This record gives sequence, C-alpha cells and structure tokens, in this order.
Amino acid sequence: MVARRFRHATMRDFPVMEQNYERARELMARNGNPTQWGHTFPKPEVVQDDIMRHRSILLVDGSGANERILAQFAACTGEDPTYQSIDGHWLDDDAYVTIHRIASSGLIRHAARECLEWALKQYGNVRADTHPNNKAMQHVLEGCGFTRCGLIQLIDRPTDTTRIAYQRHEW
Repeated sequence: MVARRFRHATMRDFPVMEQNYERARELMARNGNPTQWGHTFPKPEVVQDDIMRHRSILLVDGSGANERILAQFAACTGEDPTYQSIDGHWLDDDAYVTIHRIASSGLIRHAARECLEWALKQYGNVRADTHPNNKAMQHVLEGCGFTRCGLIQLIDRPTDTTRIAYQRHEW
C-alpha cells in the first residue's frame, strides 16, 4: 500500500483538479443531485483562487511522476459570510474552518472521509454544508461525527440556495 499524505495544491495540479470536479458533477447528477454544482461549479477561477490562496488541499499518494491526486477540497479559514444566518444553531461561536468543494478522483474508497478526518485533526472545529439532495455527502459527514445544525441559504446565487449545515468541534 502506497502511503497517502496531504499537501497544498499548486497550479500544476489544476488540470487534474478540473477533471475531478467534472467527475464529481457527473456523479452527483447520476445520483439525483444535478443542481448542487450543475455543469459549471466550481468555476475555474474559483479553483485557481483557492490554489493561489493556499486553500486547496490534496490527498495524494505516490511521488514524482507516479503521484496521484485522490481527493481535493478547499479549507477556508475565517468566518464564512453564508454561515452568519442559520435556521437552527451552530454548536458554538468559536473560530472554525469551512470545508468547501470536496471532490474525489474515484481512485480509492472513503477519500472524502479521509479529507474530513484530516481537517478535524488540523483545525479542530470544522463546518461544512451540502445540498439536501446530496445524500452521499450527508452520509459521509454524519459518519464522521458531524452534527446537522440546521439550514443555511447560499448568498452567492439566485436559486437553489438551501443547504444543510454541519459542524464538528473536537473539544
């Protein structure tokens, strides 16, 4: 078994990351969730911005020319404006990191779980949200011990804005 590790993405990783997001969009659509990411989310400029701000984290194995990207996500520090209003209650008001745009390459099982567990070890207090139709991600979040805190409304789009909000705080 090849050791897995996490690292920050670089612009060299961008083409593979785009392929992984395309795969994720197709998978979500096939599994009854065609609108969460539609055909264009996340936009390339958002992914590039994540990379430049060192928010894009990759789960990889192998090394050099044999390295494979197994999964990716954005770890966004600071308050998320979307999370200021919730129909429900967050676990606390402590500083947190938000996990956004998680996607797997499909090369291994449970890659999203590994990403969430890594984020919990690194940051301790993690929030995330997902579409009500994204049963797979709800299952992963709940399987990792995240608490369903309520509903939030995305502020960066005009329609299909409701998301289920989750949090886990390692006390």
